[in-house]
Amino acid sequence: MKIPEVFAVSVLLSVMVSNVCATTYDLPENSHDNVITQFQDDVPLTRVEQNETLLDVARRFALGQTEIVRLNPELDRWHIKKNEIVRLANKRILPDTPKEGITLNIAEYRLYYYPPVQTGAAPHVISYAHGIGRQDWKTPLGKTHIVRKVKNPAWHPPESIRREHAANGDPLPATVAPGPHNPLGAYMLHLAVPGGYLIHGTDIDKIYGIGMQITHGCVRMYPEDIEELYQSVPVGTPVYIVKQPIKVGWLDNTFYIEAHPDLEGEETTLEQRVAMALGLIQKANNQTMPEFDQEVLRQALKVLDGSPVALFKRMPELPKSNTQNGVEGEG
Repeated sequence: MKIPEVFAVSVLLSVMVSNVCATTYDLPENSHDNVITQFQDDVPLTRVEQNETLLDVARRFALGQTEIVRLNPELDRWHIKKNEIVRLANKRILPDTPKEGITLNIAEYRLYYYPPVQTGAAPHVISYAHGIGRQDWKTPLGKTHIVRKVKNPAWHPPESIRREHAANGDPLPATVAPGPHNPLGAYMLHLAVPGGYLIHGTDIDKIYGIGMQITHGCVRMYPEDIEELYQSVPVGTPVYIVKQPIKVGWLDNTFYIEAHPDLEGEETTLEQRVAMALGLIQKANNQTMPEFDQEVLRQALKVLDGSPVALFKRMPELPKSNTQNGVEGEG
């Protein structure tokens, strides 16, 4: 792409996104497709209007820190100059879970919420960035549900967390009152998981930890996102917590793959990722292995930037003709 073209796209995009919800995607018209798209440009860009951090840009576009840094490895995350170009996320492959309630794919630090379909409205999904548990405080996997919702919660840190903070010279009180420095933020959703796991907001001191492996196992969200989710989901909403670093899916007869890096404490080789990807490709293609450029696959599994990559296309189904017994009917 030539430089003048880059600036033309970025200027347009910075205007387009100022008044739209950056996290809402219409589901594909074909129910068998599972790739969602936010912007028309395959590689959406934005031009920053003032000196700021890359993390400021991430929050403005509902992205997490890890994701936007992967998309812009050449930029200094702490110093983005006015008029610099920042690459944004666009296509996403939906996790392989039922399209209901909430799905947390901890491998990509993303939450997907499927609101109930309203009469006359197109089905859609809303995606949010979130933080997850550190290597020694892993977020548990499996199906669960929301059992309780609390606004302006007090935090009662478990004894294990208090011991950790005390050892680091940062003792915690038995109770942290609601307020801007409460690590739970202003809203929290209790999950039916032993150990008291939550989906919650964050305090003002840790807001840029969204999209990182940084919590004590809970799922942490931007304040504006958890408020919206809190008001949208009722008690009883199913929650699927999965770890899918490699996802595959169809959109308009094109097959895509999306790959994310390993979480802390995990290490898979390129060959292991290739084997995993080939299994997913075969499963999604009626248990047959299609012909495609293997080098494109390997490159996607090396880069690991989370952007869906097109692998191959299939012939679209022909429309059924109005025939009976091989004789074309009258219109």
